[in-house]
Amino acid sequence: MSGFAVDPAMIADAARRLDGRALRTPLLESALLNEAAGRRILIKAECLQHGGAFKFRGAWSAMTALAPERLRAGVIAYSSGNHAQGVALAARLLGVPAVIVMPEDAPRAKREATRALGAELATYRRGEESREELAARIARARGLTLVRPYDDPHVIAGQGTAGLEIAAQARAAGVARAEVLVPCGGGGLTAGVALALAEAAPDMRVRPVEPEGFDDVARSLAAGRRLSNPSEKGSICDAILTPCPGELTFPIMRALCGPGLRVRDDEALRAMATAFERLRIVVEPGGAAALAAALFRPDSLESDAAIVIASGGNVDSALFARALTRNDGAEV
Repeated sequence: MSGFAVDPAMIADAARRLDGRALRTPLLESALLNEAAGRRILIKAECLQHGGAFKFRGAWSAMTALAPERLRAGVIAYSSGNHAQGVALAARLLGVPAVIVMPEDAPRAKREATRALGAELATYRRGEESREELAARIARARGLTLVRPYDDPHVIAGQGTAGLEIAAQARAAGVARAEVLVPCGGGGLTAGVALALAEAAPDMRVRPVEPEGFDDVARSLAAGRRLSNPSEKGSICDAILTPCPGELTFPIMRALCGPGLRVRDDEALRAMATAFERLRIVVEPGGAAALAAALFRPDSLESDAAIVIASGGNVDSALFARALTRNDGAEV
Protein backbone atom coordinates (compact mmCIF):
# COMPACT_ATOMS: atom_id res chain seq x y z
CA MET A 1 0.00 0.00 0.00
CA SER A 2 3.01 2.26 -0.42
CA GLY A 3 2.77 5.27 -2.68
CA PHE A 4 -0.71 6.35 -1.57
CA ALA A 5 -1.43 9.75 -0.03
CA VAL A 6 -2.87 7.94 3.01
CA ASP A 7 -1.63 4.93 4.96
CA PRO A 8 -3.05 2.80 7.79
CA ALA A 9 -1.05 4.76 10.39
CA MET A 10 -2.89 7.95 9.37
CA ILE A 11 -6.23 6.19 9.78
CA ALA A 12 -5.19 4.99 13.24
CA ASP A 13 -4.17 8.56 14.15
CA ALA A 14 -7.50 9.88 12.89
CA ALA A 15 -9.29 7.27 15.00
CA ARG A 16 -7.50 8.55 18.10
CA ARG A 17 -8.47 12.16 17.35
CA LEU A 18 -12.07 11.09 16.71
CA ASP A 19 -12.30 9.00 19.88
CA GLY A 20 -15.05 10.46 22.03
CA ARG A 21 -16.13 12.81 19.22
CA ALA A 22 -17.52 10.60 16.44
CA LEU A 23 -20.20 8.06 17.21
CA ARG A 24 -19.38 4.37 16.81
CA THR A 25 -22.40 3.74 14.63
CA PRO A 26 -24.09 0.33 14.83
CA LEU A 27 -23.91 -2.56 12.37
CA LEU A 28 -27.55 -3.53 11.94
CA GLU A 29 -29.11 -6.75 10.67
CA SER A 30 -32.64 -7.95 9.91
CA ALA A 31 -33.63 -11.58 9.43
CA LEU A 32 -36.37 -10.52 7.00
CA LEU A 33 -33.88 -8.49 4.99
CA ASN A 34 -31.44 -11.40 4.89
CA GLU A 35 -34.19 -13.70 3.64
CA ALA A 36 -35.23 -11.25 0.93
CA ALA A 37 -31.65 -10.67 -0.21
CA GLY A 38 -30.62 -14.32 -0.12
CA ARG A 39 -27.50 -13.60 1.94
CA ARG A 40 -26.54 -11.88 5.17
CA ILE A 41 -26.86 -8.11 4.84
CA LEU A 42 -25.29 -5.99 7.58
CA ILE A 43 -25.88 -2.25 7.48
CA LYS A 44 -23.33 0.20 8.88
CA ALA A 45 -25.68 3.01 9.90
CA GLU A 46 -23.59 6.12 9.29
CA CYS A 47 -26.90 7.94 8.80
CA LEU A 48 -26.88 8.01 12.64
CA GLN A 49 -23.50 9.76 12.77
CA HIS A 50 -23.20 13.36 14.03
CA GLY A 51 -24.55 15.63 11.31
CA GLY A 52 -26.51 12.75 9.80
CA ALA A 53 -23.67 11.34 7.70
CA PHE A 54 -20.16 9.88 7.75
CA LYS A 55 -18.73 13.25 6.70
CA PHE A 56 -18.17 14.39 10.29
CA ARG A 57 -15.35 11.85 10.54
CA GLY A 58 -13.33 13.38 7.72
CA ALA A 59 -14.10 16.97 8.65
CA TRP A 60 -12.97 16.52 12.26
CA SER A 61 -9.90 14.57 11.18
CA ALA A 62 -8.81 17.25 8.69
CA MET A 63 -9.53 20.23 10.92
CA THR A 64 -7.82 18.82 14.01
CA ALA A 65 -4.74 18.13 11.88
CA LEU A 66 -4.37 21.84 11.02
CA ALA A 67 -1.83 24.08 12.71
CA PRO A 68 -3.59 26.04 15.50
CA GLU A 69 -3.19 29.42 13.79
CA ARG A 70 -4.71 28.14 10.55
CA LEU A 71 -7.60 26.55 12.39
CA ARG A 72 -8.36 29.75 14.31
CA ALA A 73 -8.58 31.71 11.05
CA GLY A 74 -11.45 29.48 9.90
CA VAL A 75 -12.27 27.01 7.17
CA ILE A 76 -14.19 26.85 3.91
CA ALA A 77 -15.71 23.84 2.15
CA TYR A 78 -17.82 23.09 -0.89
CA SER A 79 -20.59 20.51 -0.69
CA SER A 80 -24.16 19.70 -1.68
CA GLY A 81 -24.91 19.09 1.97
CA ASN A 82 -23.36 16.26 3.98
CA HIS A 83 -19.75 17.47 3.93
CA ALA A 84 -21.19 20.94 4.54
CA GLN A 85 -22.84 19.79 7.75
CA GLY A 86 -19.81 17.78 8.85
CA VAL A 87 -17.52 20.80 8.47
CA ALA A 88 -20.05 23.18 10.01
CA LEU A 89 -20.52 20.95 13.05
CA ALA A 90 -16.79 20.39 13.52
CA ALA A 91 -16.19 24.14 13.22
CA ARG A 92 -18.85 24.89 15.83
CA LEU A 93 -17.38 22.34 18.24
CA LEU A 94 -13.90 23.75 17.69
CA GLY A 95 -15.10 27.36 17.97
CA VAL A 96 -13.89 28.52 14.54
CA PRO A 97 -15.69 30.23 11.62
CA ALA A 98 -16.82 28.23 8.59
CA VAL A 99 -18.03 29.22 5.12
CA ILE A 100 -19.77 26.60 3.00
CA VAL A 101 -20.14 26.85 -0.79
CA MET A 102 -23.36 25.03 -1.76
CA PRO A 103 -25.32 24.65 -5.01
CA GLU A 104 -28.54 26.61 -5.17
CA ASP A 105 -30.47 23.39 -5.77
CA ALA A 106 -29.10 21.55 -2.74
CA PRO A 107 -31.90 19.94 -0.68
CA ARG A 108 -33.55 22.50 1.59
CA ALA A 109 -33.06 20.28 4.65
CA LYS A 110 -29.31 20.30 4.08
CA ARG A 111 -29.12 24.07 3.53
CA GLU A 112 -31.15 24.80 6.65
CA ALA A 113 -29.20 22.35 8.79
CA THR A 114 -25.89 23.86 7.67
CA ARG A 115 -27.05 27.36 8.58
CA ALA A 116 -28.40 26.12 11.90
CA LEU A 117 -24.92 24.86 12.76
CA GLY A 118 -23.60 28.41 12.44
CA ALA A 119 -21.93 28.24 9.04
CA GLU A 120 -22.12 31.04 6.47
CA LEU A 121 -23.46 29.89 3.09
CA ALA A 122 -22.27 31.02 -0.36
CA THR A 123 -24.35 29.55 -3.21
CA TYR A 124 -23.60 28.83 -6.85
CA ARG A 125 -25.43 27.44 -9.90
CA ARG A 126 -24.57 23.77 -10.31
CA GLY A 127 -23.29 23.02 -13.82
CA GLU A 128 -22.86 26.71 -14.65
CA GLU A 129 -20.39 27.95 -12.04
CA SER A 130 -17.30 26.35 -10.54
CA ARG A 131 -17.59 25.67 -6.84
CA GLU A 132 -13.83 25.19 -6.67
CA GLU A 133 -13.11 28.63 -8.15
CA LEU A 134 -15.66 30.34 -5.89
CA ALA A 135 -14.25 28.65 -2.79
CA ALA A 136 -10.69 29.56 -3.81
CA ARG A 137 -11.62 33.24 -4.22
CA ILE A 138 -13.31 33.41 -0.83
CA ALA A 139 -10.45 31.52 0.83
CA ARG A 140 -7.85 33.94 -0.55
CA ALA A 141 -9.86 37.01 0.39
CA ARG A 142 -10.55 35.87 3.96
CA GLY A 143 -7.55 33.73 4.84
CA LEU A 144 -9.60 30.53 5.20
CA THR A 145 -8.31 26.97 4.85
CA LEU A 146 -10.10 24.75 2.35
CA VAL A 147 -11.35 21.41 3.70
CA ARG A 148 -11.93 19.33 0.58
CA PRO A 149 -14.83 16.85 0.54
CA TYR A 150 -12.70 13.86 -0.46
CA ASP A 151 -9.33 14.71 -2.03
CA ASP A 152 -7.51 15.43 1.23
CA PRO A 153 -5.33 12.86 3.01
CA HIS A 154 -6.72 13.64 6.45
CA VAL A 155 -10.31 13.55 5.18
CA ILE A 156 -9.71 10.14 3.61
CA ALA A 157 -8.08 8.94 6.84
CA GLY A 158 -11.05 10.16 8.87
CA GLN A 159 -13.53 8.35 6.64
CA GLY A 160 -11.35 5.25 6.95
CA THR A 161 -12.19 5.04 10.64
CA ALA A 162 -15.60 3.70 9.60
CA GLY A 163 -13.69 0.79 8.03
CA LEU A 164 -11.89 0.05 11.28
CA GLU A 165 -15.26 -0.14 13.03
CA ILE A 166 -16.70 -2.38 10.31
CA ALA A 167 -13.80 -4.82 10.70
CA ALA A 168 -14.30 -5.10 14.46
CA GLN A 169 -18.10 -5.21 14.34
CA ALA A 170 -18.16 -7.79 11.56
CA ARG A 171 -15.82 -10.06 13.52
CA ALA A 172 -18.14 -9.78 16.51
CA ALA A 173 -21.04 -10.76 14.21
CA GLY A 174 -19.15 -13.80 12.93
CA VAL A 175 -18.42 -12.37 9.48
CA ALA A 176 -14.84 -12.62 8.24
CA ARG A 177 -15.40 -12.56 4.49
CA ALA A 178 -17.76 -10.10 2.79
CA GLU A 179 -18.20 -7.56 0.05
CA VAL A 180 -18.46 -4.06 1.48
CA LEU A 181 -20.75 -1.87 -0.61
CA VAL A 182 -20.06 1.85 -0.33
CA PRO A 183 -22.05 4.75 -1.84
CA CYS A 184 -19.40 6.54 -3.90
CA GLY A 185 -19.00 10.11 -5.07
CA GLY A 186 -15.45 11.39 -5.23
CA GLY A 187 -14.24 8.34 -3.34
CA GLY A 188 -13.16 9.60 0.08
CA LEU A 189 -15.26 7.09 2.02
CA THR A 190 -14.65 4.30 -0.47
CA ALA A 191 -10.88 4.79 -0.50
CA GLY A 192 -10.62 5.25 3.27
CA VAL A 193 -12.66 2.15 4.05
CA ALA A 194 -10.74 0.11 1.46
CA LEU A 195 -7.41 1.13 3.04
CA ALA A 196 -8.64 0.35 6.54
CA LEU A 197 -10.01 -3.06 5.57
CA ALA A 198 -6.92 -4.01 3.59
CA GLU A 199 -5.07 -3.81 6.89
CA ALA A 200 -7.73 -4.88 9.40
CA ALA A 201 -9.89 -7.34 7.39
CA PRO A 202 -8.10 -8.41 4.20
CA ASP A 203 -10.80 -10.93 3.24
CA MET A 204 -13.27 -8.13 2.71
CA ARG A 205 -13.52 -6.40 -0.68
CA VAL A 206 -14.94 -2.92 -1.19
CA ARG A 207 -17.33 -2.30 -4.09
CA PRO A 208 -18.22 1.33 -4.95
CA VAL A 209 -21.88 1.99 -5.79
CA GLU A 210 -23.14 4.89 -7.94
CA PRO A 211 -26.34 6.04 -9.67
CA GLU A 212 -26.83 4.97 -13.28
CA GLY A 213 -25.63 7.73 -15.60
CA PHE A 214 -23.23 9.07 -12.96
CA ASP A 215 -20.93 6.07 -12.76
CA ASP A 216 -17.58 7.82 -13.28
CA VAL A 217 -15.86 5.62 -10.68
CA ALA A 218 -17.13 2.34 -12.14
CA ARG A 219 -16.12 3.42 -15.65
CA SER A 220 -12.76 4.73 -14.42
CA LEU A 221 -11.98 1.47 -12.63
CA ALA A 222 -12.80 -0.48 -15.79
CA ALA A 223 -10.70 1.84 -17.96
CA GLY A 224 -7.79 2.16 -15.53
CA ARG A 225 -7.87 5.96 -15.72
CA ARG A 226 -10.00 8.79 -14.36
CA LEU A 227 -13.11 9.53 -16.43
CA SER A 228 -15.72 12.24 -15.93
CA ASN A 229 -19.49 12.38 -15.75
CA PRO A 230 -21.22 14.35 -18.53
CA SER A 231 -23.31 16.24 -15.98
CA GLU A 232 -23.42 17.00 -12.26
CA LYS A 233 -27.19 16.90 -11.95
CA GLY A 234 -30.01 14.64 -13.02
CA SER A 235 -30.26 12.07 -10.21
CA ILE A 236 -31.98 12.20 -6.83
CA CYS A 237 -28.77 10.76 -5.34
CA ASP A 238 -27.32 14.26 -4.93
CA ALA A 239 -24.92 13.29 -2.14
CA ILE A 240 -22.83 11.16 -4.50
CA LEU A 241 -22.90 13.24 -7.69
CA THR A 242 -19.36 14.41 -8.40
CA PRO A 243 -17.54 15.34 -11.62
CA CYS A 244 -14.94 12.55 -11.53
CA PRO A 245 -12.96 10.39 -9.09
CA GLY A 246 -10.47 12.25 -6.90
CA GLU A 247 -6.80 12.48 -7.79
CA LEU A 248 -5.86 11.00 -4.41
CA THR A 249 -8.75 8.58 -4.05
CA PHE A 250 -8.64 6.94 -7.48
CA PRO A 251 -5.25 5.22 -7.14
CA ILE A 252 -6.41 3.69 -3.86
CA MET A 253 -9.70 2.50 -5.34
CA ARG A 254 -7.96 1.14 -8.45
CA ALA A 255 -5.58 -0.89 -6.30
CA LEU A 256 -7.98 -2.12 -3.62
CA CYS A 257 -11.59 -2.10 -4.85
CA GLY A 258 -13.63 -4.53 -6.90
CA PRO A 259 -15.74 -3.47 -9.89
CA GLY A 260 -18.25 -0.69 -9.37
CA LEU A 261 -21.99 -1.24 -9.18
CA ARG A 262 -24.79 0.95 -10.56
CA VAL A 263 -28.35 1.47 -9.30
CA ARG A 264 -31.37 3.36 -10.60
CA ASP A 265 -33.07 6.22 -8.76
CA ASP A 266 -36.24 4.19 -8.28
CA GLU A 267 -34.19 1.41 -6.68
CA ALA A 268 -32.63 3.93 -4.28
CA LEU A 269 -36.13 5.02 -3.29
CA ARG A 270 -37.18 1.40 -2.69
CA ALA A 271 -34.05 0.85 -0.60
CA MET A 272 -34.91 3.91 1.49
CA ALA A 273 -38.34 2.47 2.22
CA THR A 274 -36.86 -0.93 3.02
CA ALA A 275 -34.32 0.58 5.43
CA PHE A 276 -37.14 2.32 7.28
CA GLU A 277 -39.52 -0.61 7.27
CA ARG A 278 -37.00 -3.27 8.29
CA LEU A 279 -34.50 -1.30 10.37
CA ARG A 280 -36.33 1.91 11.32
CA ILE A 281 -33.54 4.16 10.00
CA VAL A 282 -33.87 7.17 7.71
CA VAL A 283 -31.52 7.09 4.72
CA GLU A 284 -31.27 9.61 1.88
CA PRO A 285 -31.20 8.45 -1.77
CA GLY A 286 -27.42 8.59 -2.21
CA GLY A 287 -26.94 7.01 1.19
CA ALA A 288 -29.26 4.15 0.20
CA ALA A 289 -27.42 3.35 -3.05
CA ALA A 290 -25.33 0.57 -1.50
CA LEU A 291 -28.37 -1.10 0.04
CA ALA A 292 -30.11 -0.85 -3.33
CA ALA A 293 -27.19 -2.68 -4.93
CA ALA A 294 -27.35 -5.44 -2.31
CA LEU A 295 -31.09 -5.86 -2.87
CA PHE A 296 -31.41 -5.42 -6.60
CA ARG A 297 -28.02 -6.53 -7.98
CA PRO A 298 -27.62 -9.85 -6.12
CA ASP A 299 -26.08 -11.62 -9.13
CA SER A 300 -23.25 -9.06 -9.13
CA LEU A 301 -22.14 -10.17 -5.66
CA GLU A 302 -20.01 -13.20 -4.90
CA SER A 303 -19.82 -13.44 -1.10
CA ASP A 304 -22.33 -15.00 1.26
CA ALA A 305 -22.43 -11.73 3.19
CA ALA A 306 -22.59 -8.10 2.17
CA ILE A 307 -21.83 -5.18 4.44
CA VAL A 308 -23.65 -2.06 3.32
CA ILE A 309 -22.79 1.47 4.39
CA ALA A 310 -25.88 3.65 4.79
CA SER A 311 -23.79 6.76 4.40
CA GLY A 312 -26.27 9.54 5.15
CA GLY A 313 -29.81 10.33 6.23
CA ASN A 314 -30.23 14.02 5.38
CA VAL A 315 -33.33 13.88 3.21
CA ASP A 316 -36.17 16.35 2.69
CA SER A 317 -39.43 15.17 4.23
CA ALA A 318 -41.26 15.35 0.88
CA LEU A 319 -38.74 13.07 -0.81
CA PHE A 320 -38.75 10.67 2.12
CA ALA A 321 -42.56 10.54 1.99
CA ARG A 322 -42.30 9.84 -1.74
CA ALA A 323 -40.05 6.85 -1.00
CA LEU A 324 -42.42 5.50 1.65
CA THR A 325 -45.59 5.88 -0.43
CA ARG A 326 -44.29 4.27 -3.63
CA ASN A 327 -46.58 1.42 -4.62
CA ASP A 328 -44.92 -0.47 -7.45
CA GLY A 329 -45.69 -3.92 -6.09
CA ALA A 330 -42.04 -4.64 -5.40
CA GLU A 331 -41.80 -4.83 -1.64
CA VAL A 332 -38.63 -6.18 -0.07
